[in-house]
Amino acid sequence: MTQTLFNSFAVSGVGLHSGILTKVRVLPALPGQGRYFVRVDLPEQPIIPAKLTSVTQTLLSTQLGENSSGVRTVEHLLAALTAMGVDDARIEIDGPEVPLLDGSAQVWVEEIVRVGGLLGPGAQGQENFLTQNSNLRTQNFPSPQSPIISPLSVYQGDAFVCAMPAPELRFTYGIDFAVSPIGNQWYSWCPSQESFAVAIAPARTFGLASQVEELRAKGLIKGGTLENALVCDHERWLNPPLRFANEPVRHKILDLVGDLSLLGKIPKAHYFAYKASHNLHIQLAKLLQAQELGTGD
Repeated sequence: MTQTLFNSFAVSGVGLHSGILTKVRVLPALPGQGRYFVRVDLPEQPIIPAKLTSVTQTLLSTQLGENSSGVRTVEHLLAALTAMGVDDARIEIDGPEVPLLDGSAQVWVEEIVRVGGLLGPGAQGQENFLTQNSNLRTQNFPSPQSPIISPLSVYQGDAFVCAMPAPELRFTYGIDFAVSPIGNQWYSWCPSQESFAVAIAPARTFGLASQVEELRAKGLIKGGTLENALVCDHERWLNPPLRFANEPVRHKILDLVGDLSLLGKIPKAHYFAYKASHNLHIQLAKLLQAQELGTGD
């Protein structure tokens, strides 16, 4: 049985890379329709399924659909919907990029909890959902996940991401930056032990001050500010305080969950990553999909 929202909600904000102000409306969808975007600003209002087959670009964010009619930086919103158990959702957007908001998934989670959800046909509606979600500290991935059959991995240089058979869902991530505010960080998160809303959703995107001008020269991070991203130089954070001592690596888990959400349901496995990227996340997701369909090892 799938779950959708009990009510719709709307959020507006600036896109990280485009710098364009957009409005997103997240609405209930019929069982089995999945999560999908609709570009309501375009005459044809194209529908873009939140699926692996829609991925067209993975440079510093994940994009679904072609440039002129696609949607960029979908990972935070999709991570929130997936982790909070929203399987079916219509996401209307009037521009090319999902708002970054404060750089985390916290606002999306708060809105999902505020409007509530509806469990499939014949359920009791909002009361049912809110009873399940009354304590965010115990909220985990409520939709059943099928376990993977055998280990899968992808790598590039010393960066990698893999999935290993495991008795429960777990995400372990490592990052390593040659700046003292970040350095080497590791975090292992299990949804059954600590909720997404508490442990992962508040973690904000981050960047290095030394890379800002170079990225902007390439047409990236036009909407990035000290209000929507953590930024550090070699010695200190420019906009403290952090929400967690290891907020950057927790944000990488947020990105991984969002990218794996394009599978529909995230298979039960231990996901283990080091210095990975959206590109490697998506490559692993494709291997997982192939294994599920019986077309790969």
